[in-house]
Amino acid sequence: MTDPAPIAAVILAAGKGTRMKSAMHKVLHPIAGRPMLLHLLASVEALQPARTVIVVGAGRDQVEAAVGDRAAVVVQEPQLGTGHAVAQAEGALAGFDGTVLILYGDVPLVETATMARMIGALTHDVAAVVLGFRPADPGAYGRIVAEGGIIAKMVEYKDATDAERAVTLCNSGLMAVRSRDLWPLLARVGNANAAGEYYLPDIVGLADRPSAVIETGATEVTGVNSRAELAGLEAAWQAARRTAMMDAGVTLVAPGTVWFAHDTVVAADVTIEPNVVFGPGVSVARGTTIRAHSHVAGATIGEDCDVGPFARLRPGTILGTGAKIGNFVETKNARLGDGAKANHLSYLGDADIGAKANIGAGTITCNYDGFLKYRTTIGAGAFVGSNSALVAPVSIGAGAIVGAGTTLTEDVEADALALARAPQTRKSGWATRFRTAMAARKRG
Repeated sequence: MTDPAPIAAVILAAGKGTRMKSAMHKVLHPIAGRPMLLHLLASVEALQPARTVIVVGAGRDQVEAAVGDRAAVVVQEPQLGTGHAVAQAEGALAGFDGTVLILYGDVPLVETATMARMIGALTHDVAAVVLGFRPADPGAYGRIVAEGGIIAKMVEYKDATDAERAVTLCNSGLMAVRSRDLWPLLARVGNANAAGEYYLPDIVGLADRPSAVIETGATEVTGVNSRAELAGLEAAWQAARRTAMMDAGVTLVAPGTVWFAHDTVVAADVTIEPNVVFGPGVSVARGTTIRAHSHVAGATIGEDCDVGPFARLRPGTILGTGAKIGNFVETKNARLGDGAKANHLSYLGDADIGAKANIGAGTITCNYDGFLKYRTTIGAGAFVGSNSALVAPVSIGAGAIVGAGTTLTEDVEADALALARAPQTRKSGWATRFRTAMAARKRG
């Protein structure tokens, strides 16, 4: 048995993206918190390609910054069609002998399994494999005329006859071709068509062997050319992820109102109430409830926790088993031990809070002096009274109590009581005298 041929990927991203009306390169607009291009790269990288080349027009610096050393970036200038675009990658793939996958940076949701099917269909008797689909509205997509999976003709919509336009099998533009076939075929592609461009699909008709088509669902090959299409693909991605979550044992009380990031991990037996938004970098363990109107990003939530409603967990938050974050509580870079509680109206930033500690309403960790951040440490079983300000760096020992209204600037030893507030004074009859005087002044 011989080793499979190596794989290279060419990702076309030279479109101007004018309909996006954005200074950001089109392929860097996010779906589920991740740039479209990086969605696609992640799927490609699962195949362990020998090389990956991204073809851009304008915005090369943005794309290079986004992909780093994960791919080579080359420029197509001017833009003379998809065939011309792929040809720009020839230099970056010099010496490569294997299968070339041709993909599009604004078609981000193509799955690794589909790419593998394309590669698997590229037998020695097949010149190229094209990925086709059947949209509800074929519109202006190029058409594929095929029988038994073998392509008889591929034609752009603007060059198609009425009969060809009636065909429902459409060309996604994605293709798998051997490198030894690709470059000679591209050199033969002409531009005698309505747009005067060099079309990649023309290599199918120029090859000395038949080409094959395999099909996939329309959503997987949906492209993005406008903000509306971006929102539509986001909605489709979210709908699929919600279904997958529920199939895996997660309760979504109002599925259409919950928004996941591309990497959100939620265990079975978690309940998520309405209007919850997950940013990137979140994992939620079994038995936890995320209550309504909460926003969670960059957080690790342990088993049997209770979060919200109206909670905001920011990056660096870690909740131990059975921890409680209540309404209008914000955390950032904070660790709460098992059973620790902050039930209402608090900000906990840069803090280490021990097991079963209780943080009273209105408590804040004053972690920033305008220049640097400092940590607050609260020991296991400590009790911090309501409306306390903990001026970091400061440490509260295990079992200590901080009285309500305290502004704490010094460490508190274990099991001690700390109070730091002005003494209460009382002046009998003062309120009556004040009202009388003010009424007289108002009368003039």
